[in-house]
Amino acid sequence: MDAFAVSICKGLSVRKAGARESAITGLYFGGFQAMMPLAGYSLATHFSQMITSVDHWIAFILLGLIGGNMIKEASSGCEECERMDSSFGWRAMLPMAIATSIDALAIGVTLAFLEVDILPSVTLIGITTFLFSAAGVKIGNLFGAKYSTRAELFGGVILVLMGGKILMEHLGIV
Repeated sequence: MDAFAVSICKGLSVRKAGARESAITGLYFGGFQAMMPLAGYSLATHFSQMITSVDHWIAFILLGLIGGNMIKEASSGCEECERMDSSFGWRAMLPMAIATSIDALAIGVTLAFLEVDILPSVTLIGITTFLFSAAGVKIGNLFGAKYSTRAELFGGVILVLMGGKILMEHLGIV
């Protein structure tokens, strides 16, 4: 959802957003959103024996922090939309792709703790992010900043709820 929100802002920054701009944005964001969980998963599997007893707490804390940050950013408005560069070159896109996918690294760690099959997961994450980001550029270009805040708020709430569910399951509450 954060990639979607930034994509909407990116669409706001240009006079005309076409298929090329949507595809570039989708490839950057979808690619990084797929690569980062894979990296997090790899790191976690190498260190899993050391942290197995507290993995549910780690997942809860990571998802809570990421989701809470998304909720906070959604509440503060879309200042980054005002500062957005209209370029779709690598110098503009690479930092945004990295910034929006850092939390996906933590998600990859969580997926390792949950023993999820990583390849279908990162494929689905990459494709979904590509589609949402490509659509976000067009939506931002057509409708403005109206939807970016809602998308980020929704994504944040979902992550916080997922973290709570994981913790409650491991504690035997659910």
